[in-house]
Amino acid sequence: MTVNDAALAARFALAKALAAEAGAMALDYFNRRDTLVIETKRDLQDVVSVADRNVETFLKDRVAEIYASDGFLGEEFGHDEGSSGFTWVVDPIDGTAPFVNGMPTWCVAVAIVRDGEPVVGVIHVPCSDELYASALGFGATLNDKPLRLDPTRNLQNAMTGIGCNNYVTPERVGAIIAGLMAQGGNFIRNGSGALMLAYVAAGRLVGYYEPHMRAWDCMAGFCLVREAGGKTLQFPGSGPEFLNGHPVLAANQSCYDELLQLHLNNL
Repeated sequence: MTVNDAALAARFALAKALAAEAGAMALDYFNRRDTLVIETKRDLQDVVSVADRNVETFLKDRVAEIYASDGFLGEEFGHDEGSSGFTWVVDPIDGTAPFVNGMPTWCVAVAIVRDGEPVVGVIHVPCSDELYASALGFGATLNDKPLRLDPTRNLQNAMTGIGCNNYVTPERVGAIIAGLMAQGGNFIRNGSGALMLAYVAAGRLVGYYEPHMRAWDCMAGFCLVREAGGKTLQFPGSGPEFLNGHPVLAANQSCYDELLQLHLNNL
């Protein structure tokens, strides 16, 4: 094992441990969510709670203790530049709306990016006790069971995840869904883009498309899908554009081109 491989393996192990700890912390908040103060951000659908902030603070502090030179980007507190070449990209609770409304479709997403590419992706789903884990060259697993996509699954015989938010017009979202259904596909949206990307890696969904998504929502899922044998749309991996929202597409190789065309048709 080279020095770089060892550095990646050590961070991968830490990411899995921290995602599990953060998930347990978030689950405790979830179980007493009636006591949480809920705030809105951009609009009434874009919510945040003390749980999001405290879970992110926990993750940021733990990474800083162990890898002080690593960068860190979180949804709630922004970006700290590092010097090691590794940047942790974290969504403390992806699916805050389901979380505060008592639904189980939320998760903790922890990724590590190096040279603009996600090299570690871990997603913990506390309500179902699932830990999705991947790292570049290490493969992808769900609760330690290897994940490998089935090439016989396609738009017509499986489900596709579609995400939306108010960065995208209702008309565009409607056209995307109509285009998918016109090809014989069907769609689902569960309120967590990161979780739906994990479902792609697990073969539960054949693909996931969202016209506007941030790095903390998708980096962990991108690593998982790639390591499970799928394909993803390129996300700007460096500079100011990495901090902005971009289209996200991840899919089984069997239908990636069809979903890419759906994206291109609805720009």
